[in-house]
Amino acid sequence: MKRIGVIGGGTMGLGVAYVFAAAGSEVALVEPDATQAARAVETIARQAKRAEEKGKLGAADAAAVPERVRTIGATSELPSGLDLIVEAVPERLDLKRGVLAEAQRCEPAMLASNTSGLSIDALADGLDRPADFLGMHFFNPVWSMPLLEIVRGTATSDASIDAARAVGERIGKQTIVVRDVPGFATSRLGVAIGLEAIRMLEEGVASAEDIDRAMELGYRHPMGPLRLTDLVGLDVRLDIAKHLAESHGPRFEPPKLLVDKVAAGETGKKSGTGFYDWSEA
Repeated sequence: MKRIGVIGGGTMGLGVAYVFAAAGSEVALVEPDATQAARAVETIARQAKRAEEKGKLGAADAAAVPERVRTIGATSELPSGLDLIVEAVPERLDLKRGVLAEAQRCEPAMLASNTSGLSIDALADGLDRPADFLGMHFFNPVWSMPLLEIVRGTATSDASIDAARAVGERIGKQTIVVRDVPGFATSRLGVAIGLEAIRMLEEGVASAEDIDRAMELGYRHPMGPLRLTDLVGLDVRLDIAKHLAESHGPRFEPPKLLVDKVAAGETGKKSGTGFYDWSEA
């Protein structure tokens, strides 16, 4: 897979663009906001430099990574016949459906959604080639998280699953394959822990730092659930929780603290504050 399209230049989209570019692919990154598009390429270049400093990329390879990423302003501008298009727009069914419908007109060999919890079958509704569509759920930060969760829809072909596994291997990811159920495997587990941590903070059980340390030191989690929620985005966590509450009941009902923080614009690292202060980050 040498020619890739990524739709969405936010945190996840630029991360997906980075791992493909670092693996040698040419990437067309769709981001309508020119400021965000420039920021995405700057972040990709900065991450490539960090990889060089850590010995993960040679100097020439690191310099080539941002050069392999070309930003464009609209999905309609994607070249035809790409090997793969991955959409990474916000977790709203109507938005993703619209983006996918437009992306399929470019006739990629394979089309994927980076959704962390929306139904693949629901997203595939209306697509001309649902056999070539599946979920490819990356994790933040994409360049360092080793997992790629592949989600099989009802119509997804075995060939598409095999191709997605091969893609994962090419970009240095380990893959799991799951059925199309609400929350898949990772979001159901991650959201359950994250929501309980927020409830504990809401109830004054412990500070955010100590709740996180409980999981990091007691269960060897590399990052606590509240800090992770800040990185994922409180708004993203809230959207997924609402979706899971609809399908799995009140155990996924979002805590008031989460709802209030999102309403106040405190969405985590990207806004400068969430459960932690990121103003100096």
